[in-house]
Amino acid sequence: MRDVEARVLDAVDDPGTVSLLAETVRVPSVTGTDAESELQHHVAGLLDEAGLDVDVWKIDIDGLRARADFPGTEAPRTEAYGVVGVTGGEGVPALALQGHVDVVPTGDLAKWEGSDPFAARIVGDTLHGRGACDMKAGLVANIAVVRALRAAGVRLARPLAVHCVMSEEDGGLGAFATLARGHTAEAAVLTEPTSGTVITANAGALTFRLEVPGRAAHGATRTEGVSAIEVFWPVFEALRRLEEERNRDVPPLYGDNALPYPIEIGTVRAGDWASTVPDLLVAEGRLGVRLDEDPADARAALKEAVHGAASPWLRENPPVVTWPGGQFASGRLPEGHPLLGEVNRAVADVSGAWPREAAAPYGSDLRLYAAGGIPSLHYGPGDVRFAHAPREQVELAELREVTRALALLAVRLCGVR
Repeated sequence: MRDVEARVLDAVDDPGTVSLLAETVRVPSVTGTDAESELQHHVAGLLDEAGLDVDVWKIDIDGLRARADFPGTEAPRTEAYGVVGVTGGEGVPALALQGHVDVVPTGDLAKWEGSDPFAARIVGDTLHGRGACDMKAGLVANIAVVRALRAAGVRLARPLAVHCVMSEEDGGLGAFATLARGHTAEAAVLTEPTSGTVITANAGALTFRLEVPGRAAHGATRTEGVSAIEVFWPVFEALRRLEEERNRDVPPLYGDNALPYPIEIGTVRAGDWASTVPDLLVAEGRLGVRLDEDPADARAALKEAVHGAASPWLRENPPVVTWPGGQFASGRLPEGHPLLGEVNRAVADVSGAWPREAAAPYGSDLRLYAAGGIPSLHYGPGDVRFAHAPREQVELAELREVTRALALLAVRLCGVR
């Protein structure tokens, strides 16, 4: 096995992997756009070239949306595609490597150095661009592993699967569809950015919408009306108190993160005329879900806090709480599962250091794989602090290191013929 492992590591094509990363970053695969589907088809071709049996299918969005456990979406879309490649071998895949092709919007272009977020600009040993960190580097690492196995002439005894999904950023439709189609594995590594850490648990995140009523009046006689903006403030304060309460007992896996379950208002819209007292305020935000918490309990806690806001007007005119968009439950690797030790050993054999284990304060596809009976964790190139940011980037040294650790893991879990 040591000879086989050495052959596979020697076969990793670092320049080709960096070139592929730049190629994928240059595809503006923002969630819900045509480019998202285009990149899925391109990735399918890459897996086919690497010798995998590739399943490409058009996702039945309406059919999945009718299911009670549908994870929600936020970006409008008319189509979506699933892509899974599987190597040869007998039985259920011993390992699935999973990555998503979609990225979040760019935001203010003036905040990007060089102005083009999709230029895949390389400075020194760092590649800059939207999606470089979250998570095209991880996606490319997965492809680089199967390329290395093919180049080394290694035939695995058990199948290795590569799951490429879309719509992760707005709820997880791609992963949900992949599992619904019957694709499975004995274990999965989601190559989200982890900065050398192994993430074994995710908090959840539920998108919520608040409609806070007021009473319209002419701005010159504002005391005749009730400003929805003013009456929203007690609601906001109630949410801050709820956030403090929900973060009092932080699990040790979160380390020094004192706020793993934040509640944040992301958008606020109110009023329809400058000289009219606004009669409606609409706020949307995200509610952090605690580890192992039933999302229904988290929803109930927020609704209780909103309806308990100290305001006579709101007691007579309660805000409406709804739950559109992505609904991420929490998820975690079962305690004591051997996948953690196998990943740790592979990382240590490549880097020379045993990785740290931690939990993440954000949702991911991990909870869908865990709910589907597939023990899963995160390990991938990139620092999540650069994700969704105008300075998004990935260190290419991390890409090289992660690719080699994943290659070792694949050989060890799948075995060789």
